[in-house]
Amino acid sequence: MSERIFIGVAWPYANGPLHLGHLAGCYLGADIFARYHRMRGNDVLMVSGSDTHGTPITIRADQEGITPAEVVERYHAEFLDTWQRLGISFDLFTHTNTENHERVVHDIFLKLLDQGYIYTDEMQLAYCPGCRRFLPDRYVEGVCPNCGYERARGDQCDQCGRTLDPQELVRAYCILCNGAPEFRDSEHFFLKLSAFQEQLLEWIREQPHWRANVSNQTRSFLESGLKDRAITRDLTWGVPIPLEGYEGKRIYVWFEAVIGYLSAAVEWAANRGQAADWESFWKDPETRSYYFIGKDNIPFHSIIWPAMIMGYDDNLNLPYDVPANEFLSLENRKFSTSQNWAVWVPDFLDRYDPDPLRYLLSINMPEAGDADFSWAEFVRRNNEELVATYGNLVNRVLSFTYRNFDGRIPEPGNADEIDRQLLASARGALDEVGNSLEHTRFKTAIGQAFGLAQDANRYLDTKAPWRSIKTDREEAGSTLFVALQVINCLKVALAPFLPFSSQKVHEFLGFDGAIELENWDYEALVSAIQGGATLRQPTPLYTKLDVQVAELESQRLGNETA
Repeated sequence: MSERIFIGVAWPYANGPLHLGHLAGCYLGADIFARYHRMRGNDVLMVSGSDTHGTPITIRADQEGITPAEVVERYHAEFLDTWQRLGISFDLFTHTNTENHERVVHDIFLKLLDQGYIYTDEMQLAYCPGCRRFLPDRYVEGVCPNCGYERARGDQCDQCGRTLDPQELVRAYCILCNGAPEFRDSEHFFLKLSAFQEQLLEWIREQPHWRANVSNQTRSFLESGLKDRAITRDLTWGVPIPLEGYEGKRIYVWFEAVIGYLSAAVEWAANRGQAADWESFWKDPETRSYYFIGKDNIPFHSIIWPAMIMGYDDNLNLPYDVPANEFLSLENRKFSTSQNWAVWVPDFLDRYDPDPLRYLLSINMPEAGDADFSWAEFVRRNNEELVATYGNLVNRVLSFTYRNFDGRIPEPGNADEIDRQLLASARGALDEVGNSLEHTRFKTAIGQAFGLAQDANRYLDTKAPWRSIKTDREEAGSTLFVALQVINCLKVALAPFLPFSSQKVHEFLGFDGAIELENWDYEALVSAIQGGATLRQPTPLYTKLDVQVAELESQRLGNETA
């Protein structure tokens, strides 16, 4: 029986290109998960979009002397191109600067206000005398009062993940002029988070399937006591407040960006001409909602967004899971956009194919702890695993078969014990990979798939059809038939991770159509390999990289302009 799966993915700030840390943090995992569930026949909606109102956009605009809208237009277009080239299969990737998003944000704001979960109060905000302006939280930096990190921002500390207010920072300074800010009173709207303390604690206890990092950080945040949070700021860029008298203020980005998950679903349904279709993904209690994010965004998705949903409409689904990844470092250093210590995805795709990157980030995904990307490891895994294990398997079986059996699948003979063992491994691998993907264990899943590829290589070494074809053509053909059945299973088991090369294998095997339309079904996959069916002439799946690539790419780090 098919299931309905909603996948919300973190909204990247449209202020610069994406780097590998972003992909490893949430986007690749979300895409693998979505592709798997589609192949299982489940109804999937995966949405995200460019966060266009965050202060990183206004910072970039100030630096370049252009408008925030111009910054957004440039990078949103680049994001769309990156997703297509990398194979990230969003059902909708929109942005927060749409009339639809503003309408949904206003609806939630006014409903929470009417229910008493939003109220006005005076608060102190950072004001820079040198710049003569109120400062958005991210324009203020200083020392984190929790962990002592010296570059903590006014909204959050990247070192310990604690959410902050600017006045909590020690030795705060304005990032524009380095001057010390003053704190002046200003009237703003607050979300009454404290009202949801017990309800959230009770709900969290019902989520034993959450990853340890998500569960632990969420419990710690709740147990320290929820504080009401301001949801407006003195800004001119962002979603306006839907009330008179507040024209110089905007709804703060942390509040309105998470609403994008709902507004994107509404927009997706409207684009289909079926305006009510979003409701099945949000109001059907059987639908499971997954939020793929980085660990720095856990409280916003495990506490603040659920609280907003609870206050707005208890008929809407709360998150089923928040599979947040840890961080990816680069050559044992933290990614730094300011120091250009990053591998920018558009630059990578200009020089290399997408699947080798998808492979490395999958087998090295920072699920349970931080991970590191190095160019030497990228080259090694590409050559020793992608090329030598899977690519070699596909190429030698298909090339040998195509050359010796007139471009057709040979007729099968009677299966012996070794044949049956390999086919049983294929059946088991599909089940194991599927189970791991169901539980968002991506590293384990791709390892299980490659385990089957290794089994198939050992099978070929044992059977040696290149020798038996000289004395028993029928036996060689039967061996190749079994190997082709297993490769047909492998193309599906690896399709969520390696969609481009899986599509190639699909076509080499003589099939038409998109790999995404294949079913995750062992019986159907082995039955689809028919003796006498036409194959297409294969080409190598992957390119072996010169070891000097690692040195050359390492030298680029910190030198190219983002």
